[in-house]
Amino acid sequence: MSFLLRVVLPDKPGSLGAVATALGNAGADILGVDVVERSRGHAVDDLAVELPSGRPPDVLITAAESVPGVQVESVRPHSGKLDTHRELELIEAVTVDPGHGLQLLAEGVPRIFRAGWALVAAREGTRAYRIAESSAAPETIAADLPWLPLKRAIAVDPAVHEVPQPWTELDTELAAAPFGPSTPHALVVGRPGGPAFRPSELARLAHLAGIVTTILGS
Repeated sequence: MSFLLRVVLPDKPGSLGAVATALGNAGADILGVDVVERSRGHAVDDLAVELPSGRPPDVLITAAESVPGVQVESVRPHSGKLDTHRELELIEAVTVDPGHGLQLLAEGVPRIFRAGWALVAAREGTRAYRIAESSAAPETIAADLPWLPLKRAIAVDPAVHEVPQPWTELDTELAAAPFGPSTPHALVVGRPGGPAFRPSELARLAHLAGIVTTILGS
């Protein structure tokens, strides 16, 4: 079984190595590491790990948090691979086939951000609707997204931002970035079960949306 482990650890030499050693002692095989964020003396890393069949994922939390100063944010099933070049691949795909650019964006974003689904929403008056979606995007009826248009990428809080109820099922964390130079469109990403989107991820989402907007000229 493969899992994606998000850990917060002290940003100092040896911290990641200590976590790797602890996980190895618990029987886990580390398949890849991706740096999510570094700031104010700590780092946030995603670790793709594999456990022998029959071992519960709780052992990953216990092992990682046995290292002083380490906190596990989330553990979730994963394909076992970390690819840090998917953004460039998506941009290239949209450039080659701009006619399907919106759909390529919606399908590609969940893989980049290790999320469950993505969609591009548009708003006209008091009605919002989707113009592209990934295969796993939840079904909804037409409603309003009164927080559109956006000026910057945000972590969408259902307690503050009105969203369709299916978007919040399975403890889904939401993020959105402005899409298009002048129209109230947004790229929305859902990550069922978390973890929450960090500022560095929001910046990446906004950057990607901006590049694709430029490519599509819309």
